[in-house]
Amino acid sequence: MPPQAVRYRILPKHPGAHLFEVTCVIRAPDPAGQKLRLPAWIPGSYMIREFARHIVQLKAQSGGHAVVTQKLDKNTWQCAPVRGTLTVIYEVYAWDLSVRAAHLDGTHGFFNGTSVFLAVLGREDRAHEVEILPPEGEMYRDWQVATALKSAGAEPCGFGLYRADNYDELVDHPVEMGTFTLAQFEACGVPHDIAITGRHRCDLERLSADLKTVCEHHIKFFSEHSGRAAAARKSETQREGHASKARRREAEVRPPMDRYVFLVMAVGDGYGGLEHRASTALVCSRDDLPRKGETERSDKYRTFLGLASHEYFHTWNVKRIKPAAFSPYDLTRENYTQLLWAFEGITSYYDDLALLRAGLITVEQYLSLLGETATRVLRGSGRHKQSIAESSFDAWIKYYRQDENAPNAIVNYYAKGCLAALTLDLTIRSKTADKGSLDDVMRALWVRYGKQNIGVPENGVEQVAAEVAGADLKAFFDSAVHGTGDLPLGKLLTDFGVEQVLRASEGPSDKGGKAVKKDLPARAVLGARIAENGDARLTQVYDGGAAQIAGLSAGDLVLALDGIKVTGANLEAKVATYVPGAKVKMHAFRRDELMEFEVVLQATPRDTCDLLLRKDAGALERGRREAWLGRISAV
Repeated sequence: MPPQAVRYRILPKHPGAHLFEVTCVIRAPDPAGQKLRLPAWIPGSYMIREFARHIVQLKAQSGGHAVVTQKLDKNTWQCAPVRGTLTVIYEVYAWDLSVRAAHLDGTHGFFNGTSVFLAVLGREDRAHEVEILPPEGEMYRDWQVATALKSAGAEPCGFGLYRADNYDELVDHPVEMGTFTLAQFEACGVPHDIAITGRHRCDLERLSADLKTVCEHHIKFFSEHSGRAAAARKSETQREGHASKARRREAEVRPPMDRYVFLVMAVGDGYGGLEHRASTALVCSRDDLPRKGETERSDKYRTFLGLASHEYFHTWNVKRIKPAAFSPYDLTRENYTQLLWAFEGITSYYDDLALLRAGLITVEQYLSLLGETATRVLRGSGRHKQSIAESSFDAWIKYYRQDENAPNAIVNYYAKGCLAALTLDLTIRSKTADKGSLDDVMRALWVRYGKQNIGVPENGVEQVAAEVAGADLKAFFDSAVHGTGDLPLGKLLTDFGVEQVLRASEGPSDKGGKAVKKDLPARAVLGARIAENGDARLTQVYDGGAAQIAGLSAGDLVLALDGIKVTGANLEAKVATYVPGAKVKMHAFRRDELMEFEVVLQATPRDTCDLLLRKDAGALERGRREAWLGRISAV
């Protein structure tokens, strides 16, 4: 007889007070006293978040009598020994409007299992059931549920009983409840839901069609056998009959889940996502969603599609192809790995590339997005102090805890990881005469590690890449992954019919990646980031910039430039009216002390990257570009 499941009940008990009530029922608890523990972090967001701090009160009972509980550490409780069934009841404060924790009010409820479900120690491998209940009251009668959890009796989108095979599965399925908008589509025969919470005017038909295109592209990407993988399978496929091959291919071209859910929270201003094994939680600005009557994909909508593409690619890369350090996850402490650059950076490379290959954006639009990424990397001097391997390892204390000095001290393993992935892709293509690529590396990782549920060792990506390239890539990884130098993108891209142009920025809104005039005069700049609204407060001061050399610091409130009052809205423009090298006087408050600084303004650095199609590219370069980017028709 199989062991009894661990049973939970979660009730949005006080939406106005943002309180979930969770009940955990444990039959035959540990005779020495049952221990329960809440995770300290959530996979996909690498920072200790101490979710237990949101547990307001906890009590236990058995047979109608109170049971003494003792807190052993920050997130572990132990109940006194009992005979019979143990019931633990606790309240969770839910007021974090993000994809990482839990949120509840009169408009909706959302939770990740890591925020609300105490693990019953010793029972994590058993089946887990959760009964999801609606809030009490007439105003909540139209609420529904959206989750990828398997129903154990609940109607589609209904409150009721859901089931997971173990605790890890339980906490890897976020839940949305409320009066969300629901749309559905199929991708390679598998149902996909889109649940949008928040006020919006989304064209659901268009969104569903575009997401279907993105999802099917990713599914087929990991199902295809091309390049060196195709050569290895050639003799096998030649022996198969056409009908047999068709059946095999149909079975292979499926995602590794039976159903997928996009949980979207539309707000006034927001952006973010978190991947799960059969769903993703997304936060976006409501203006990022497509509207009826729009004939083109706006920049904002392309940003949303890129976010959705990124999280969907994670279905393979990090949820199933995962570092050995995450196999299994230890949710009580940091899980260190130097491979986050591969799992986030490579995913960041493929998110927009998928939009291009799927025909949702043009080559020019893709190169513009890639140029923006390169610009973000070039504008941080931290790239010369920290490698992306080190950034991956230190994500727990640095990347997710950025301060005013972050641009000068750390490198973004998403952005530079994306560029490292691009560099690796082009390097492999060059070494194999375009017969191998990063595409083949990802498929090999999927077959070798993802499908086998084996964690990728710290040198696993390098080993597989070397096998696909048929060459020793140690020098590449030492430089691009473990080094702090700039990547040789310009030289590599030239051979693929793309030109890299580094220039001075035109202004604050210039993110790079677009074709501009190359003969613009240099502007004077302060070398600092200024608060976007209100007073001219410096939020970051860049290494070697005019502000830092003059002695200005992050947090200083600039009042006047050469005796003229300035604000956050006009300081940068007023500085730009001077010529580089000009000396100006600045008055600023540091704390409550008025200080005067003499600042020698500098010229805008050439740290803005444009990636352009080479007009002089020959047939060979154009062919290589097409092999890399795909045969794309105009959008």
